[in-house]
Amino acid sequence: MNGDIPAAATVTTTVSASSGASPDSLKSGFTSADSQSPGLNLAQGPNSGQASAHLSPPEAESVHSHGHGHAGFWGLAVGAIGVVFGDIGTSPLYAFQAAMVQATKAPSVTSDSIIGVVSLALWALFLVVTVKYVIFVMRADNKGEGGVLSLMALAGRVVGRRTKLVFFLGVIGAALFYGDSIITPAISVLGAFQGLNDVKSLQGMIGPNTITFASFVILVGLFLIQSRGTATVAKLFGPVMVTWFAVIAILGLLHIKDDPRVFLALSPHYAALYMINHGMIGLLVLGSVFLTVTGAEALYADMGHFGRWPIQASWLFICLPALVLNYLGQGAYVLKALAIAQAHHQALGNQDWFFVMCPPVLRIGLVALAVMASAIASQAVITGAYSMSQQAIQLGLLPRLDVRRTSETQQGQIFIPQINSMLMIGVLALVVIFRNSDNLADAYGLAVTGTMLVTTILAYQVARHMWNWSRPIAWLVIAPMACLDGVFLFANGLKIASGGWLPLTMGSILVALMVTWTKGTQILSEKSRRDSVSLTDLVEMLKKRPPHRVQGTAIFLTSDADVAPVALNKVLHEKNIILTVRTTGVPRVQESDRVSIEVLTEDFKKITLSYGFMESPNLPRAMGLCRKLGLKFDIMATSFFLGRRSVVPSANSGMPLWQDRLFIFLMKNATNPTEFFHIPPGRVVELGTQVTV
Repeated sequence: MNGDIPAAATVTTTVSASSGASPDSLKSGFTSADSQSPGLNLAQGPNSGQASAHLSPPEAESVHSHGHGHAGFWGLAVGAIGVVFGDIGTSPLYAFQAAMVQATKAPSVTSDSIIGVVSLALWALFLVVTVKYVIFVMRADNKGEGGVLSLMALAGRVVGRRTKLVFFLGVIGAALFYGDSIITPAISVLGAFQGLNDVKSLQGMIGPNTITFASFVILVGLFLIQSRGTATVAKLFGPVMVTWFAVIAILGLLHIKDDPRVFLALSPHYAALYMINHGMIGLLVLGSVFLTVTGAEALYADMGHFGRWPIQASWLFICLPALVLNYLGQGAYVLKALAIAQAHHQALGNQDWFFVMCPPVLRIGLVALAVMASAIASQAVITGAYSMSQQAIQLGLLPRLDVRRTSETQQGQIFIPQINSMLMIGVLALVVIFRNSDNLADAYGLAVTGTMLVTTILAYQVARHMWNWSRPIAWLVIAPMACLDGVFLFANGLKIASGGWLPLTMGSILVALMVTWTKGTQILSEKSRRDSVSLTDLVEMLKKRPPHRVQGTAIFLTSDADVAPVALNKVLHEKNIILTVRTTGVPRVQESDRVSIEVLTEDFKKITLSYGFMESPNLPRAMGLCRKLGLKFDIMATSFFLGRRSVVPSANSGMPLWQDRLFIFLMKNATNPTEFFHIPPGRVVELGTQVTV
C-alpha cells in the first residue's frame, strides 16, 4: 500500500511498539507499483538493459550466491545431482510401470510394442531434457537465474514491457509449478514404499494402509524440519543421489542381457511405429512416458544454485547414462517376462518392474535407498516452491509472506511458513486420497507439461528480442519444441477424468489468487494516485505556508515517489525522506547500485532502493548505505511512516464482489510490513484510512 492516503480520508495515527499488527497487505509503500499491474513494466533497475544470454564456465561458478563459494567444478556437479536431479532421478520408480499399465490395455502385447514403449521413454529424455532444456532453454538465463518467473521477468525486460501475455504465461507457469510441488513428494514417497510389496520376508504384512501410514510419517517429518534449514542435510544429498544413480545403472546393466533386443529402442523408429500402430492407447502410453521427464523443469529452475555448466555436465555424464541403462534394463526384463508368459500361454501381468529387477535379498535395502532418494526429490521441489514464492512476492504476484533466512551465509536457504503449511496439507491429502503412485500418475503429467509449454513460449520471446534471432530462425527452433510439448499436453489431457483434474483445479485456484492480488493492488494504486497531490506541488506549497516542524527525520514509504504522502499535510519534520522500494527485472542488484538519492530541497529528499526479485528487502541495512553516501540522520530520532488501509468491498469497483472479498482476505493474512522490511518496530508510525475496491 502507498504510504500516502487520500486527503479526504479520516486519518488515525498509532505508534506501533511491536510488529504483531496486521496492516493491509498491499506491497505499496514498499514495493514497485509497476509490479502490481499485469499491463505495466517491471521497474528497470541498474544494469537491467544488460541481458545475459548464457554464462561462460568461469561465470557459471561465480553466480553461486547460495553458499557454494569456490567449490570445484565437479563438487558443484555432485551437488547439482543431489539438489537438481532428485525428481527426474526417482522417476524410474513409477514411470515405466505406469506406461506398461497403459500398454497392457492393448488387445495383445508384443516384443515390438515393449521396445516401442522403451523407445518412447528414451527419446523423451533425449529430446525434452537434453535438447530442449540442457542445450537450449538453459541459455535463457536471467543473470544466472532460471525458472518460469525468472524467465517471465527476463521476457518482460527484453520486450521492453511486461505485456498481458507474458504476465499470464508467468502466472500459469507458476501456478502449475506449485501443483508439481504438491504432487512430487506424494508420488515419489508412495512409489518408494510400494517396493515393500516385493520384499518376500514382508509379504502378507504390508498393505495399502501400511504404505500410506509410512509415507505419512516420512512426509510429516520432512515438512517439520524445514524451519531448521537444510544446509546440514543438503551435504548428504549429493553422495546419496550419486549412490542412487549408480545403483539404478547397475540394476539396468544386470538385466539388459535378459533380452539384448532392447537396444533397438535407441532407434526412434520403434517409438514412431508404436504411436502409429496403437492409436488412443499410444497416446495414453505417451502421457505416462512423460513421467520420465517430470524433473526437467528443475534443471532450469535451479540453475542459479550451481550454474549452467555443472548441471549440464552432471546430466550428460552421470544422470542421463544411468537413466538410459535403467530403462533399457526394465525393458529387457519385461521382454523376458513376456517370453515366459507366452511360453505358458498366459497374458503379461503388471508388476513393479523397478523393484522386481533387484535380487530378493537386496530389495529391503533398495527400498530404504529409494525412500531417501524420494525424500531428496521432495526436498528439491519444496525449496523450489519457497524460491518461486519469494520471486512472486517481489514481482507483485502474491501478498507479502514471512520469508525467513535459515542460513547466515546461503541466500538460497529460506523458509516460508505459509507455503510450507500449504504444501504439507496438500501433499498429505493426496497421500490419503490416492494411496499409491499408480493412481497419482495420471495427475502428475498435466502439471509439468503445462509449465514446460509456458517455458517454451517465453523462451521464444527471449530468442527473438534478446538473442536477435530472425522470426524464421526462431520458429524453426521453437516450433518443434512447442509441438512436442503440445503432443504431451494433449496426451496428458486425456487423463483429466482419472486424475488430471487435480493440477488443473489447483492451478486455477492459484491463478485466481495471483490475478486477484495483482488487479486489486493496481486498482488501489490508481485510486490513491487520483486522490493525491503531486509531491513537487506539495513541496512548493509548504515553502509558502510551512506547517509546524518537529525534530528528527521522517521516512515516508510509498510505491509512487511522485505522489505526496498525506502525513506531510499534518506535520513536517526537520528532515523528510520519501522512500520507494522497487523490484527490478534482474535476480539481484549490486550493493553499489542499490541506492538512488534525489535532492528536492534542503529538507526533502527522494530515495529509491532497488532489489532483485530473488532478494528480500532490508531497510535498516539499506539506510546504512545511504549514510555512507553522505545522507546524515540519527536512526534513533527517525520515524518510519507506513500506510495502513482498511478495505471494504464495493459492487461498483473494477472487480466482481467475490474477487473483492478474496483480495481483502489476502490483505488481512499478509505479513506485517514492519517484519517484511525489517524495520525497527519501535520507530514505526502507522497511518490508517478506509478505501473501497
